[in-house]
Amino acid sequence: MSLASEPRSALVLLDIDGTLVDSTYHHALAWQRAFRRHDLDFPFWRIHRSVGMGGDKLVGAVGGDEVEERLGDALRAAWEEEFEPLSEEVRPLPGAQDLLRDLADRDIPAALASSGERRFAEKAMQQLGAESLVEALTSSADAQESKPQPDLLAVTLEEVPARRAVLVGDTPYDIEAASRAGLACVAVRSGGFADTELAEADAIVDGPGDLVGFDWDPVLRDVGDADPRV
Repeated sequence: MSLASEPRSALVLLDIDGTLVDSTYHHALAWQRAFRRHDLDFPFWRIHRSVGMGGDKLVGAVGGDEVEERLGDALRAAWEEEFEPLSEEVRPLPGAQDLLRDLADRDIPAALASSGERRFAEKAMQQLGAESLVEALTSSADAQESKPQPDLLAVTLEEVPARRAVLVGDTPYDIEAASRAGLACVAVRSGGFADTELAEADAIVDGPGDLVGFDWDPVLRDVGDADPRV
């Protein structure tokens, strides 16, 4: 990876969890176990529906503001401990590596933008063999607020300036973050959300392998001068 100085003519931003690696349900299970450590028992489906937000937002979305205020930091620490062993079971989604190689072969720059913890994002990048295939990796540590806020996308575009860009993601939070940043989003079903929940995406496909050879031009949007975080 290298920082870009001259703006790229186009850039494909890629979420990681549920988009390139099959980790969505591992994250949900780790969160459920973290909540149970503190005698909070939330159904798995409810937690899954919030995966895709960063941990700064997920606790409140699942448990409410009182739980966030009282236990937010402790729950995030517990989640990290629970996810650590589960991360060993995470594998790339079918076609994810092919997609990254296809973008590189076509000279279409790509960058990874994950709301997850940096060390887990780096681990996923290694599993994907993506170190030489992407321009940058950003994570929750780089942004003030996680998705669905657009901060992470803005930070990534600061690291890799581009005239046009698009986001590939698997959740409604990716779609909302892209919209707030003035970008289109191509959604993959591999995160477990229904098409009706991904309906605001500009295109929907089953998984990353379906984007090999994809025509990106119709979904690339001009990157505006205004900072979407303001």
